[in-house]
Amino acid sequence: MNNTNKNNRNSSACNTSQPSKKIPAIQRIVPEPEHRHAGGHCCTTAEPVLSPIPASVTLAEGNVTAIRIMQMDCPVEENLITGKLSGMAGVTDLKFDLIERVLTVTHRPDALEPVLQAIRSLGFEPELPDNTATHAPRPAAQVNYWPLVIAAVLAFSAEVLHWFRFPEGLQAAFAIIAVLLSGLKTYKKGWIAVKNLNLNINALMSVAVTGAILLRQWPEAAMVMVLFNVAELIEAKALDKARNAIDTLLRLAPEWMNVQQPDGSWQQMQPGEVPLSAIVRVKPGEKIGLDGVIISGHSTINQSAITGESLPAEKKADDAVFAGTFNESGSFDYKVTSTVKETTLARIIRSVESARASKAPTQRFVDQFARIYTPVIFLLAIVFAVIPPLLFAQSWSVWIYNALVMLVIACPCALVISTPVTLVSSLTAAARQGILIKGGMYIEQGRKLKWLALDKTGTLTHGQPEVTDVLSGDTPDAARVMMLAGSLSGLSDHPMSEALVRYSNNESRLPVEAFSAITGQGITGVIDGKQYWLGNRRLLSHQGIDVTDNEERYEALERQGKTLVFLGSQAGLLAVFALADTVKESSRQAIAELHQLGIKTLLLSGDNAFAVEEIARQVGIDHARSEQLPEDKLQAIEEYCRKGVTGMAGDGINDTPALARADIGFAMGMAGTDTAIETADVALMDDDLRKIPAFVRLSRRTGRILTQNISLALMIKLVFLIMTLCGSGTLWMAVFADVGASLLVVANGLRILRGTEAKKA
Repeated sequence: MNNTNKNNRNSSACNTSQPSKKIPAIQRIVPEPEHRHAGGHCCTTAEPVLSPIPASVTLAEGNVTAIRIMQMDCPVEENLITGKLSGMAGVTDLKFDLIERVLTVTHRPDALEPVLQAIRSLGFEPELPDNTATHAPRPAAQVNYWPLVIAAVLAFSAEVLHWFRFPEGLQAAFAIIAVLLSGLKTYKKGWIAVKNLNLNINALMSVAVTGAILLRQWPEAAMVMVLFNVAELIEAKALDKARNAIDTLLRLAPEWMNVQQPDGSWQQMQPGEVPLSAIVRVKPGEKIGLDGVIISGHSTINQSAITGESLPAEKKADDAVFAGTFNESGSFDYKVTSTVKETTLARIIRSVESARASKAPTQRFVDQFARIYTPVIFLLAIVFAVIPPLLFAQSWSVWIYNALVMLVIACPCALVISTPVTLVSSLTAAARQGILIKGGMYIEQGRKLKWLALDKTGTLTHGQPEVTDVLSGDTPDAARVMMLAGSLSGLSDHPMSEALVRYSNNESRLPVEAFSAITGQGITGVIDGKQYWLGNRRLLSHQGIDVTDNEERYEALERQGKTLVFLGSQAGLLAVFALADTVKESSRQAIAELHQLGIKTLLLSGDNAFAVEEIARQVGIDHARSEQLPEDKLQAIEEYCRKGVTGMAGDGINDTPALARADIGFAMGMAGTDTAIETADVALMDDDLRKIPAFVRLSRRTGRILTQNISLALMIKLVFLIMTLCGSGTLWMAVFADVGASLLVVANGLRILRGTEAKKA
């Protein structure tokens, strides 16, 4: 009977880590043409759709500034920037979002300009937030492919000339022109990397091609540089699919809305211009631009993009509607309840983008591995270039060539890019199903879930109980009793209180003073100078009120799965209300699916033992605990956390400690519930428990793909390394091994999205 307004979550002891504070980005824009990427490995040449740069904020630890760097979308570029900025005075923290190409710097106020200058010294163009930027799509920049086409023709011609033994000078001329046409930007970037003592693919490729030229391997030098740039273009297209993975969500909101003006006329307005409480008219076939509540009319609305529901929802007056949903039939007017930046759709996008910026454990491990891997391979290449000729009288040219091949293999891009692409795809796939995940760490933990604890009311049940029986207490005045119960209940939004309010609908309300909610027990207040308590047995017993006068009748009602609510005062017990709630059909299916996945279930409820056991029996839950106060639920979660990864699903303030303590907290918050989206590890947008097994299946599939990608990247590198040591590797094969591995892992990661689209279809 306590008030259910949710509080912010506390830190979790069972959670291994929490997502770091992120700066939100809600809408997306297409950058101006001059922002086009200038080349380099992992770089995109066609314009992606990107979020606007988040505005700078001031925190206790310093200013936090988000900087977009269009030339940064590969881990080697991240390492180059990290090496340049990490030792700078006034810079305390760096966070990278390679998918969005945003660097977030925590710094002293006077350190921003030196940071920007340092970034420019690396050949990058930093962009700061621009509040005047328009959110309307702009035409994508056109890329000039002709230099690369000409270079490819010249490189192929050099191969033909070499094959037919034309003069070497002619081969050299064709090859050098091809290298210059396709590789000047690569050389420029490589020189910057070398100056900063950083080994990225541009430096490695520059050394490899230059070495091939010095070894007079003219056709191969040209083909390697051309193939490198061609492969980049292909890889860029694949990466853009991951970068724009949630672009379908961003296109859900309409550009215009039909808004009522003060004079009663209707005018087309953009969502960002519509004020709160404005009246909007929606016709059949139109999209809804902002969250609101219907005031007149009725319709059928497709909410699948927000809640993941497969069937359209019937809507009538007083029902909520959400931005980004589609009105299938009927017309209605609704009152706007959110600005464009605070709609449910905006919060979903913000949550997904913040989540993908956080690094999951696998990603952190891969990043650390990559920092060691590249220098080790580079040193190994030097050893193999020098040792065989010096100690075994081998050919210098052969082993230097093999060393150059190893340099190309040393690039860790395929290994490192595989994890964020897979996690972004998984986060987006979940959002499309109405599952909002706060960070990649929870996707990884989900596949290890062993126990799931659940609240009863509003989680397993519909949360809308109705009064079925009323037992009189020490007063025969039934009307007075209902007036008291209705007056107290009217100040609480707990489902039990709402049921009592509905039952006493025709009774007048009495003024209540000193109202308070007693967590896990009920509510209390003063009416006409007397203190009243409304709640469970424990609440009244603690006040010395006898609740045992009709114990057999109480037990009979509880055995039917009904919940008893006691009303009392210092004069004694006034009435007992029996309320019954119905189990959601989806709850039975969800528990069955969880058991099929090998996950055991536990019911934690503040209700009486009979009601809890009856609900547990109906849905097939393994274990049940009744009369659980918030601290009891917390202790239960701590106990099960020691047995394995444990989740908690709940919706009320009394569930908050347990939700925070669990390894994964699942919030049963209907779309539009701010606290559910902002505080939960995972929010189920339509309160459907079947989304929890869907989350577990997605987590397990993500884990398999992560393992496949890491294994694939390492195996390809290992195979070509062995081939090189055996004298069978060539430079152009090494380029294909590097970029081809990147393409394979990106395509494999994107399979998660394709699977989601197939299910929706």
